[in-house]
Amino acid sequence: QVQLVESGGGLVQAGGSLRLSCAVSGRPFNNLYMAWFRQPPGKGREFVGRLIGHTTYEADSVKDRFTVSGDSAKNTLYLEMSSLKFEDTAMYYCAARRPASSEYEYWGQGTQVTVSS
Repeated sequence: QVQLVESGGGLVQAGGSLRLSCAVSGRPFNNLYMAWFRQPPGKGREFVGRLIGHTTYEADSVKDRFTVSGDSAKNTLYLEMSSLKFEDTAMYYCAARRPASSEYEYWGQGTQVTVSS
């Protein structure tokens, strides 16, 4: 069973930086499609970025400010966030799916990021 545990969230001032981590257990994350999502207060969940193999992709809303990466030796996914804005305030979730699946099957518990203006 795949388990995902996020960490690294917190309170930061606008313009600041944070790095979120997602520790993966139960399966090498190189064998999974990994992604970050977020859910702002009172809004729906939105896609932030993904890592498939060695290929990363970030949503237009965060491109040039957020970077998705992974460390296979640590089986950990990262989300580097810089130039944070108030509207980046959200619960951030790590998600994973097997390549044969059409939906993200595994989710972490989330880590809260709050950006003060």
